[in-house]
Amino acid sequence: MKNLTTEYMGLKLKNPIIAGASSLTSDLNSIREIEAAGAAAIVTKSLFEEQIQLQNYRDELEHERTEEKHAEMITVFPDLKFDGAKEHLHWVKRTKETVKIPVIGSLNAVSREAWLDYAQQLAQTGIDGLELNFYSTPNDFSKSGASLEDEQIALLKEIVSKLSIPVSVKLSSDYTNPLHVIKQMSKTGIAGVVLFNRFFQPDINIEKMENTFPFNLSTPHDYGHTLRYTGLLSQQIDAQICSSGGIFGAADVIKMILAGANAVQMVSVLFTYGIEHIKIILSDLEAWMNKNGYKSLADFQGKMNKVNNTDPWAYGRSQYVRLLMKPQLLHRDKIEF
Repeated sequence: MKNLTTEYMGLKLKNPIIAGASSLTSDLNSIREIEAAGAAAIVTKSLFEEQIQLQNYRDELEHERTEEKHAEMITVFPDLKFDGAKEHLHWVKRTKETVKIPVIGSLNAVSREAWLDYAQQLAQTGIDGLELNFYSTPNDFSKSGASLEDEQIALLKEIVSKLSIPVSVKLSSDYTNPLHVIKQMSKTGIAGVVLFNRFFQPDINIEKMENTFPFNLSTPHDYGHTLRYTGLLSQQIDAQICSSGGIFGAADVIKMILAGANAVQMVSVLFTYGIEHIKIILSDLEAWMNKNGYKSLADFQGKMNKVNNTDPWAYGRSQYVRLLMKPQLLHRDKIEF
């Protein structure tokens, strides 16, 4: 048996496969299945500050609507408040008690106070690490991109300083220069960085004339953007890299490790092919290592990142430019422009 062990966020993992945050990691039954299938770690479904705020608002409206139906209700009944955070924290603690593999909490907040408060509360549940989901949808024309980045970096530094468990940050790729931002974030003391987060994008139903928010899973071969930045960042930052997005098979895992990833996160493949597919991926990974004479992941990790790659065009300019420089590829791949 090959040595599939790796390290991510300073955590020792039995293999590079991590089940990313989703509804599958919010149910103890599916979590047990994920562990049994061979995943090395799980990221729990995110604690969303906005979800808690919305539920509190709805509960307050309902309370106001009914509180004066009887005169005594005004004074007898106390103020009611939805405690979604407490419920979520209890569930995360149960998750940690249920499985033996590392459990990484996930947080998606908005205000500074919530980021700090919930991060510390999640850390107290016993989780092995915490993943922060950073994303900002600009809605202020006067605010520069640099100011948004500075705010996130300052917040990240503050969170890391208050926690004793390793922290990772799951990022959008929508920065003007992701390399610069991630490099600066890595200096805050984070243990890991996840490339990249997949966000729901708005759509419009033209028949009903209403906004919709479809649940769009990634598909095979969606990994290209992640592969590029994994290769560029490998050996350039202190934080360990977890690649995410469009990873459906052992070949995709191998590519990410060759580019320099320490681990990968999978979500869409688990919905598409089922949790048991993890076993197939691990088996295929071992088979490839056997075929190529690798005894461990360390033998080929980063072998084809930007630092070690002999092709200067590999992670730089667009493929279009590369094809112009090497026209023989057009004939080989039968590409037409």
